[in-house]
Amino acid sequence: MAGWTTAYLSIGSNRGDTVTNLDTAIQALRADADIRVIAESDRYKTAPQDFQDQEWFLNAALEITTRLEALPLLQRLKRIEKKLDAEGKAFRFGPRIIDLDIVLYDDLVLKTPEIEIPHPRMHERCFVLQPLCDIDGTLCHPVLNKTIRDLLEEINTLEDQGVIALDQEA
Repeated sequence: MAGWTTAYLSIGSNRGDTVTNLDTAIQALRADADIRVIAESDRYKTAPQDFQDQEWFLNAALEITTRLEALPLLQRLKRIEKKLDAEGKAFRFGPRIIDLDIVLYDDLVLKTPEIEIPHPRMHERCFVLQPLCDIDGTLCHPVLNKTIRDLLEEINTLEDQGVIALDQEA
């Protein structure tokens, strides 16, 4: 697939029907001629970070290939978010119908005012690392030079981070 790059996305929702929200966003990605969804992680119910006074999230990760460079890919993801949630989130880290983030884009390291790759907080978040491990724990963080599995092992247990696999939920 000449001209196609592998990227990994984090996807989450905590407003409305979160399962449908994730499914609808993934369908939108699949319908895009410049994006191919290669793999999906399990889904996890996760405690909110940064602003805790909100509903828990449903999170997952996706492996995609794309013909888009990093910034155009981000712009495409933001258009999908806007289409699915015209109101958007009221404030940073607030509740949202859908959130799509690029966490890795091949081995690219990029920091501009619009985009930072790899995602600057991915190594601190079980709700990003665990789903990525479901897809491929041997992926290497291009700045920290550690595998996703090693990064996950370095932080607290999943339960301490408020991450519950949906099939483990009581």
